[in-house]
Amino acid sequence: MSARILVGSCSWTDPTLIASGRFYPQGVTSAEARLRYYAAQFPIVEVDSTYYAPPSERNSELWVARTPEGFVFNVKAYALLTGHPTRLERLPAWLREALPAEALAKKNAYRKDLGEDAVEKLWELHRRALAPLAEAGKLGAVLFQFPPWFVSSAANAAYVRELPQRLPGWTLAVEFRGGGWMDRQAAAGTLSLLEEAGLAYVSVDEPQGFRSSTPATVAATAPLAIMRLHGRNASTWDAKTKVASDRFKYLYADDELQEWVPQLRELARQTQAVHVLFNNNYEDWGMRNARRMAQLLGVETGPSQAALDL
Repeated sequence: MSARILVGSCSWTDPTLIASGRFYPQGVTSAEARLRYYAAQFPIVEVDSTYYAPPSERNSELWVARTPEGFVFNVKAYALLTGHPTRLERLPAWLREALPAEALAKKNAYRKDLGEDAVEKLWELHRRALAPLAEAGKLGAVLFQFPPWFVSSAANAAYVRELPQRLPGWTLAVEFRGGGWMDRQAAAGTLSLLEEAGLAYVSVDEPQGFRSSTPATVAATAPLAIMRLHGRNASTWDAKTKVASDRFKYLYADDELQEWVPQLRELARQTQAVHVLFNNNYEDWGMRNARRMAQLLGVETGPSQAALDL
């Protein structure tokens, strides 16, 4: 089988990346210039800003215009749609207005605090905002990263099955942060659930032994397989740090990257495409590891990469 392996980073605008001065050339300082430069170096990027604020149609249009044909964006779903809390002050005005009085008295809002009409409006916002990427052939997947308290249960499994109905026609991917979904006794059932729903499983490399840890299980449940590498910094994995990049401050050594090469090649034999994304977004470490992983896999890092025949 012929599969396309794309390797890239989960950020192109992290403050520590820009401050390091090691990735962007001198003079590449605007949002447009940075994305154009990044897209000349890698064929794929993950958009994490949409986890903190709902996506916007205007941003999608700009991303399409600033990247070459064949470039791919994986986009993270908004926090409220994956059971994460969102600070009230970060909510769009229309969402704050949809909250009941008891929810407004708290620091954080959750999806359960919203009425069904507001939740449906959020889904419609995603459908409308990401449409320009999809129409341009540049939407790789919408990523749903579920928190540890989104535990393996019948109710939560029903919610997972519902995702394709909410964003029909697009590739959706699921990453679990603990929750028991990929524990030994539950993993087979979880992978079957995703396969039946047509959802791509996200394999992970991350510190183990925490409530939010998921075993490093590599599996394909859809035509697309995704691997996200978060680093192995156990001292910061569950820590409250000033900025998110501090939690993922980890530079992979060559032998650690080599561990994944046979498994990624096997994923490529089972699927039509594999996305390998580095989430160790401290300074330029993710980019450095992405370039080296591409070398180890024998794939190009530019957007015009051809399929890898395995």
